[in-house]
Amino acid sequence: MRRASAPSSAETTQRGPAQGGAPAGRSARRPPGAAAARARAAAPAAAAARSAPARARPSTPPQATFTKLRALHPDAHCELDHRSAFELLVATVLSAQTTDVLVNKVTPHLFGAYPDARALAGAEPAEVAALLRRLGMGMFNQKARNIVGLARGLIERHGGEVPRTLAELVKLPGVGRKTANVVLGVAFGAPEGVVVDTHVQRLAQRLGWTKSDKPEQIERDLGALFPQRDRDMLSHTLVFHGRRICFARKPACGGCGISDACPSAFRAENVGRKPPRPPRRRDAQP
Repeated sequence: MRRASAPSSAETTQRGPAQGGAPAGRSARRPPGAAAARARAAAPAAAAARSAPARARPSTPPQATFTKLRALHPDAHCELDHRSAFELLVATVLSAQTTDVLVNKVTPHLFGAYPDARALAGAEPAEVAALLRRLGMGMFNQKARNIVGLARGLIERHGGEVPRTLAELVKLPGVGRKTANVVLGVAFGAPEGVVVDTHVQRLAQRLGWTKSDKPEQIERDLGALFPQRDRDMLSHTLVFHGRRICFARKPACGGCGISDACPSAFRAENVGRKPPRPPRRRDAQP
C-alpha cells in the first residue's frame, strides 16, 4: 500500500489549526531545527530536479556520439594558421593562455622576421619579446624565451627539423603533452594522445566520458574510448562544439544535435566548469 505524503508547510498554513482548536496531527508540527535545516538545504536540488526534463536519456556509445558530432561540425580543424610543422609548433606554444585569433595576427609578422628554426635560433629573446609585445601578445618575455629556446633545440639536436615523437618534443622549451600532440596530430597525422584543452575537458565531463578534472587522466580516459585514428579529429570536433554550442556558462542544449545522448543535457551549466575563485581577503583595518 502506498503511504500518503506529508503536506508541505504551505499547505499546513493554509489549512490552519484543526477544528475546535485542537492541535493538528503530526504533519502540522514544525520539524526540529536540524530537520528544518536539511529541508532548506534540499530545496534547491528538489527544484532543479523538478525543472529538468522528465525523459530518459539512454547510454549512447561514445563512438556513436562522436559520429554525430562529426556530422554537426564537418569543418572542424586546427585554427592556428601555419605552413610547416615548425610554424605550427611555434604558434601552438604562443597560443598558451591566449586566443588563436591573436596568434594568427602575430605569426605573419614573427615568421616574416624569423622564417625558420635557424633564423629564430639566432635571435636574442629580448628582441623577439619586443616584437611580441608590439603585436599585443601577453607573457611576451616567457614566450620569447620558449620559442627561441625550442628553435635552438631543433638546430642543436634535430638538424632544424621538428621531431616526430612526443618524447622528443616535450624536451623542447615551452612544449608539453598538449602542444606535442597538436603538432603530431595536425602536422604528421600521428598523435600519441588526445589534446585536452578547456573545451575538451568540459565536454568530456558533460558527456560522461570522464569523471576527472585532471587533463592527464582525461587524456587516458579518452584514449581508452577512442582509437588513435580518431584522436586528432576528436579534439578539433569537441573544440568546435564547445565554441559554438556547449558554452561554459550557458550551453545551448535546446539547439544541440546530441542532447539526446548527453547525460548532462539541460543542466550542463553546472558540469565541467572550474569552481569560482574565492574572494580575496582584505587586510583587517586597525
